[in-house]
Amino acid sequence: MIIYGTALLSICLLLGLTMGRMLGNLAGVDADIGGVGISMLLLIISCDYLQRSGRMKPPTEAGIAFWGSIYVPIVVAMAASQNVLAALQGGAVALLAGTLTVGASFALVGFFVKAGNSNSPAKG
Repeated sequence: MIIYGTALLSICLLLGLTMGRMLGNLAGVDADIGGVGISMLLLIISCDYLQRSGRMKPPTEAGIAFWGSIYVPIVVAMAASQNVLAALQGGAVALLAGTLTVGASFALVGFFVKAGNSNSPAKG
């Protein structure tokens, strides 16, 4: 079975992980900071660009949708394996980082909903 979109996904993953490592080095931490998230953002942006320019073929789009459906269970499994108790014992910085991330996510959802509604045609 041929799965299309793997090259695009791989490029975005490698770039995202590299950028996450660089962020970790800048923060003075020997870890990847947000590499998978950056990868997904790169994938979304590149897919949108390819669709708008008419270069995204249907098999590639279906392959990326396949990988997207596989991605969610993997991330849930990875998150479940994290040691929450150790993060809580890490102090206020870990709690502050989590709280700010959730708050920013909530704020961005509203922003994207408004931006999406302004681009949709008027009903009626």
